[in-house]
Amino acid sequence: MAPSQPDPSIVNNCRSLSGMRRFSHEAMATTYEILILHENMKYAGQAARAAFNELDRLEQMFSRFIENSDISQINFHAADQLVYVGPETFECLQIAVQMYDQTNGAFDITIGPLLNCWHNKNTYMPSQEELDFAAARTGMHLLQLDETEQAVRLLTQGTQIDLGGIGKGYAVNRMARLLREWSIDAALIHGGYSSVLALDGPADTKGWPVTLSNPRNHHDILAYLHLRNQTLSSSGLKKGLHIIDPRTARPVSGKIAAWSLPPATELAPIDGAQADALSTAFMVMSLDEIDRYCSSDFGQGLRAIVILDEQDTQTYSNKVLRFGPWPESNLKPQNNTNHKE
Repeated sequence: MAPSQPDPSIVNNCRSLSGMRRFSHEAMATTYEILILHENMKYAGQAARAAFNELDRLEQMFSRFIENSDISQINFHAADQLVYVGPETFECLQIAVQMYDQTNGAFDITIGPLLNCWHNKNTYMPSQEELDFAAARTGMHLLQLDETEQAVRLLTQGTQIDLGGIGKGYAVNRMARLLREWSIDAALIHGGYSSVLALDGPADTKGWPVTLSNPRNHHDILAYLHLRNQTLSSSGLKKGLHIIDPRTARPVSGKIAAWSLPPATELAPIDGAQADALSTAFMVMSLDEIDRYCSSDFGQGLRAIVILDEQDTQTYSNKVLRFGPWPESNLKPQNNTNHKE
């Protein structure tokens, strides 16, 4: 999963806020930033460093590219062997199972074999035999979680887990929890602009000012938001990379980007890992599936935006489609918010 084009307005809109402290750190193949409103620069920096240390710890557990990570241990153990993992890894896997079920398989962390088929295929297409082999090793039914032992078992040799579509969202949630422990209440965290989490907003405001823009034209503003105790996630296509539909074993087409915006809560934001999983799934799901999800019990209050590729817009009134309860105040006045003609 490749993030949509970074939207620096997430940070730029907040630069004028009085007392804002800004901290950045490289992890999980992207740049994380924490914006903190606090009168003491030194204390804010110490809290941010503690949050980044937690981020680094999680990366050591989640990355499939780190030899001794929990995910690498799962991927390289023989089939049917029980692998004991840390509580954070196990919780992340539980969320992944939940989101697989809710999205009817559109979000699937066992996508590793299919990713290996399609990535770096710049000179030739994978054969049908390669795809069939990878597809037979893809699917959450091949992952078994043992809650009693806090352990994981893969049921087929060659199945590989990839937390790239959920790990950043999980990380920003853990970082936010740690900032709360430091009594940092007014803060915003983002991982590469694609996984965003807002705690309390600046005093006397509706929340952290954020705009969503078209990844192909940042001057084309899609929505104006004020985030408070809320998560936001985006996914999209990036040149040279593919988003694979685990249900068809082939790259998705027809969409450029997707955003998921769960409703705000009074005390704490809805899990960032769930928001990440949904923006990933919305790149895979049909428009009718997205519409049904946002109208279901799972999607109560959820808002989503999907940008269609130009060549696939003949039957729709707009290239930009919105799902869920979008207030007029969030939208450009000239935008049509209807799903279909």
